[in-house]
Amino acid sequence: MQVTQTSSEGLKQAYKVVVESKDIDAKVSEKLADLSQTARLPGFRPGKVPTQVLKQRFGKSVLGEVLQQAIDDSVRKTIEDKSLKPALQPKIEVTSFDEGKDLEYTLEVEVLPEITPGDFSGISLERLKVDVSDAEVEDSLGKLAEQQTAYDAADAATAAAKGDAVVIDFLGKLDGTPFDGGAGTDYQLVLGSGQFIPGFEDQLIGVKGGDKTEVNVAFPAEYPAENLAGKAVVFDVTVKEVRKPNVPAINDDMAVRLGLENLAQLKEKVKEQIAGEFSSIGRARIKRALLDKLDEMHRFDVPAGLVDAEFAAIKQQLDADRAQLGPTAPEAKSEDELKAEYQPIAERRVRLGLLLSRVGELNNIKVGRDELSRAIAQQAQRFPGQEQQVFKYFQDNPQAAAQLQAPIFEEKVVDFILELAKVTDKTVSKDELLKDPDDEKAAA
Repeated sequence: MQVTQTSSEGLKQAYKVVVESKDIDAKVSEKLADLSQTARLPGFRPGKVPTQVLKQRFGKSVLGEVLQQAIDDSVRKTIEDKSLKPALQPKIEVTSFDEGKDLEYTLEVEVLPEITPGDFSGISLERLKVDVSDAEVEDSLGKLAEQQTAYDAADAATAAAKGDAVVIDFLGKLDGTPFDGGAGTDYQLVLGSGQFIPGFEDQLIGVKGGDKTEVNVAFPAEYPAENLAGKAVVFDVTVKEVRKPNVPAINDDMAVRLGLENLAQLKEKVKEQIAGEFSSIGRARIKRALLDKLDEMHRFDVPAGLVDAEFAAIKQQLDADRAQLGPTAPEAKSEDELKAEYQPIAERRVRLGLLLSRVGELNNIKVGRDELSRAIAQQAQRFPGQEQQVFKYFQDNPQAAAQLQAPIFEEKVVDFILELAKVTDKTVSKDELLKDPDDEKAAA
């Protein structure tokens, strides 16, 4: 095998590879010899088929296998001999081959850059913390109580007010004809909840049990059902009952209904939950600040192929978001506009990903089997009754397991760097914690 480098431009390298015909012929003969021991052809005893007959019958398929193996082996050896670290699958193009002649092909490979991590001890960061106030706990308890609200039947003379529930039968008509999905019976509707299209609930304020009324509304122009979008319709509504909200008192009884011993324990659980939420937000803030610092500290070329792939992933997500918004989606940007806005983001993501990977490699940071198992278990919990199928899916799909492993690895590397950096805790208000860092930068 002869390997000649034909170009070297940044991270892109190209080689001309020649595999001599005698090596290919030897492999073909070897495979045909193996085949002769098992081949069964009419008129010949097993193991007695002449090589020439085997070559006529199987020569092309055997040659194809040998050529593919020769390319795979020579690519692997070239990468090992040249100490290359491909960022992507190498590109291979056969430039010359005829039976009995040398195999020639070009090998183009984009390699990973050499990365020397900076001195993380010089990084200074603030970890934002919020003390959970009693008022915050009381507010959360109030919201929790509202979620437990029951609606009790009112007497027939009670007129429905905003916040009350009405039990209704309804039938929607377009130009006098009922339409699909426009009917319901014994439906409990909380007035002011926004469950129905705009204007519907407002027209039921003041109704009483036993009333029959017409509700005249128009579907929004962006309504998903094209036959109804923007159309005026009439609902025939029968009010069966008006119900008044009964918000449970925040006391030991409510705590017991939620599976706890008493109100004190409920308050402690709520406080822990709020503290956990604040801690998660603080973690996200300091991680972003750290990544900003790392991006400023490190400047190295990144493989264009990886950036293109990341940009494609961003664009795919943007397209999916637009499709979900439907007619309300903003006007699509041109390819040039998208690249101007998102190409730098894609490059930053690739650069930081490579840097964190290198830091993890240099410091032997790995994701343990128990950590991956916990992550898979968390995924399984999202699919009650299908836990075994989820576990089997990740066992049978190493690539899916690797996707779960990647964020765990990233968090471990981030923790490693934060241990080396100068991190000071700063107690702030909830509002300050929730501020958008971009808004803070703009105001600075």
